[in-house]
Amino acid sequence: MNKPIVAIVGRPNVGKSTLFNALAGQMISIVKDTPGVTRDRIYADIDWLNHQFTLIDTGGIEPDSSDIILSQMREQAQIAIDTADVIIFMTDVKQGLIDADAKVADMLRRSRKPVILVVNKVDNYNKMMADVFEFYNLGIGEPIAISAAQRSGLGDMLDKVTEHFASLKLEAEDDDRPRIAIVGKPNVGKSSIINKLTGESRVIVSNIAGTTRDAIDTDVKWNGREYVFIDTAGLRRKSKVKEEIEKYSIIRTVTAVERADVVVIVIDAIEGVTEQDAKIAGIAHENGKGVIIAVNKWDAIEKNDKTVYEYSNKVRQILSFMPYAEIMFISALTGQRLYKLFDMIDFVIENHSMRVETGILNEIMAEAVAMQQPPSDKGKRLKLFYITQVAVKPPTFVIFVNDKELMHFSYTRYIENKIREAFGFKGTPLRFIIRERKEK
Repeated sequence: MNKPIVAIVGRPNVGKSTLFNALAGQMISIVKDTPGVTRDRIYADIDWLNHQFTLIDTGGIEPDSSDIILSQMREQAQIAIDTADVIIFMTDVKQGLIDADAKVADMLRRSRKPVILVVNKVDNYNKMMADVFEFYNLGIGEPIAISAAQRSGLGDMLDKVTEHFASLKLEAEDDDRPRIAIVGKPNVGKSSIINKLTGESRVIVSNIAGTTRDAIDTDVKWNGREYVFIDTAGLRRKSKVKEEIEKYSIIRTVTAVERADVVVIVIDAIEGVTEQDAKIAGIAHENGKGVIIAVNKWDAIEKNDKTVYEYSNKVRQILSFMPYAEIMFISALTGQRLYKLFDMIDFVIENHSMRVETGILNEIMAEAVAMQQPPSDKGKRLKLFYITQVAVKPPTFVIFVNDKELMHFSYTRYIENKIREAFGFKGTPLRFIIRERKEK
């Protein structure tokens, strides 16, 4: 089951980011060693009354002049229409209804996507209701009055948003074909890889950064097995500003990664790993997906017998938060090692959904504890009672201990390494949940 994606669209200064932060609040996981991902905070995973969804703030890009505002809003609305399941269209009661709102409302209405009209900054419900009703004129349904800053009205809004989830056909449940997202910066050769694998030019490729038109799912058959490749689109329109291209490609990446089992991160061999690559890798890591790092354009690199080893080390250094990722060196141009990708995908999928018996896990843990004593604090020593695997995709383990505070990150990582030594789990992150249990 994929999480629905909800996007916030609206003019500058109507309070999109305030709403985003109010909803995401403390739920944004700042992963200490994942670079760049959460600092941009374009997306967050939200839980609301048993509903989970991914919230996207399209407003990371704020133009200065008014004539750009409409084109920007349209751009943001287009992104939301392309990627979101439900759209929150945000207006501001204090600025009232303006022309740009009406134009964007038309776009949203034509998209046939569910749109929730939200009127922000309603600090005094009774006094301002007449002004709120004015927004009925947009013709996209009943306006919901909120104040993001005071956090009022958010419950009603979320109820409206989640009402639409039931009718979403979120990927046929019985479709068990592996989904592979091909992600990476513009121009690293994502589309070329898919074209080569499918043997046809389905995806328009040209050499201008950010020209692939739209996210395309391509069905590929290899050795009798079917795969679905998700190509993360570039932009519909070429944007002049590098930050914009990056922001948009991050949003597209988030939506593709959400839907995938395995994420192939394509890196340009000539350029090497960049900060943007690290951000994209961070999204896959945070989402607990299987990961393959494909270094493309390998044919263009001068090599000696140490090149692969040195290059791998460099990649591992920069992407140090995902030591489990598998690295491959390929060339979409010459087809070098391209078809080995399928073997690697199968291998990672297997690890991503591997289950380990509880008995064996507890043996490994007992041995690990015997070899390296758990930490203690003020005379109290950490005790590990029991470990069991509770989920796959990614493999998730619960460890019962006497005191959660004593279970340092580093000791959890030590246990993880012992489990990996025994079972490999290559290409997949592992999750650990630490629970307290009173001693008998």
